[in-house]
Amino acid sequence: MRTKYFYIHTFGCQMNVHDSEQVAEMLKARGYERAERADTSDVVIVNTCCVREKAEQKAFSMMGRLRRLKRDNPGLILCVVGCMAQQRGRDILKRVPCLDIVVGTHNLHRLPRMISEIERGRKGVTETGFHDSIASMDVVSLPVGRRVTAFVSIMQGCDNFCAYCIVPYVRGREMSRESTDIIKEIETLAVHGVKEVTLLGQNVNSYGKNLAGGQHFPALLERIGVIPGIERIRFTTSHPKDLSDDLIRCFTTIGTLCEHIHLPVQSGSDVILRRMKRGYAAGEYLEKVERLREVCPDISITSDIIVGFPGESDGEFQKTIDLMEKVRFDNTFSFVYSDRPGTAAEGYDKKVKRDVQIERLTVLQSLQARHTEEKNRKMQGAAAEILIEGFSKNDRTDLMGRTRTNTIVNVGGSRDLIGNLEMVKITETYMHSLRGELLAKKEALTC
Repeated sequence: MRTKYFYIHTFGCQMNVHDSEQVAEMLKARGYERAERADTSDVVIVNTCCVREKAEQKAFSMMGRLRRLKRDNPGLILCVVGCMAQQRGRDILKRVPCLDIVVGTHNLHRLPRMISEIERGRKGVTETGFHDSIASMDVVSLPVGRRVTAFVSIMQGCDNFCAYCIVPYVRGREMSRESTDIIKEIETLAVHGVKEVTLLGQNVNSYGKNLAGGQHFPALLERIGVIPGIERIRFTTSHPKDLSDDLIRCFTTIGTLCEHIHLPVQSGSDVILRRMKRGYAAGEYLEKVERLREVCPDISITSDIIVGFPGESDGEFQKTIDLMEKVRFDNTFSFVYSDRPGTAAEGYDKKVKRDVQIERLTVLQSLQARHTEEKNRKMQGAAAEILIEGFSKNDRTDLMGRTRTNTIVNVGGSRDLIGNLEMVKITETYMHSLRGELLAKKEALTC
């Protein structure tokens, strides 16, 4: 029997990347093997994102390219999964008739069966219903090759309904996994060589609200912190209004918890934060940043910022710039606002003109570039611990690792160092990465 191959292209966030890993695990269990290219595959899967308009445009552009592959190979099975599939459902089939399968966020576990149905001659299969549980969240995606880092979903969905955000409509309401299942998964990953786990959820701070027995995020971190073999813990994403003192204290009490937090602020203006329905004021955000730095002075703080939200005047935008100057983020992910269908902000007045949005984004990103470069330059000559994850993307003769504060460091060294925690001296600094040299054991001990 001929081996069948699948190819997955993923758009969007780390949760989408992990969803793709779980889909791959399910297909491998059915005898499929992963291909490096779409044109050598029997099944092509596009995992989509619809948080921003640009992500949708990219997904439809790729579907257009796949149409040509389908024309040359009518037996090719084309699947669209994820958030955009959840939002648009059968409308995607109408727009791209060559597609075979559209699967939403709660139904990824059904994809292998749906592929079998297409192979038997069924046409245009769609699954976009929401369920009381999400079976795919419990699929353990084992590391491939010598990979030493892994994503672990601890929850999915969101109950916040921020005015601009489509996540509650495409991921559903908050749904947490049982802590025992999470612990078992991480223990399994550790046995297979994983040294670092990143816990995923739309709002990890509210983990456990739908579970019995008082399960909550700080307690989960404490249990993960003692799992043998796990050297580092990260998590994303945190909502500022739910960042508790108990969670902040975890950065001092759990030795394996890395000194990094992604804490989206979105705007520095209280007027805009209220319109966004974020549930906190800029001053409250700054107070939490101050508490984080009191507890953990070396913590790296990154953030998300939306530019040009409806009603954002020059003065309101300046308040965001002022907040950035006060916090001095290590990095930010910034975007111009775009309407998302079905969200409250879609109906807001006072829309900001596109050219003004772009101008403000340029100003903001230039400021962030200066802050990031300043942070990185302070690392010049310093010693840092990195977990060596693999080869550098830009130069296969180099190894790549990350500091505990989540900065990439490229170093020279042999492949047998992959998976090791190594001390390095930072010799060069760049905008998005650092260059280091490995320290001898004796040198590392004196750092």
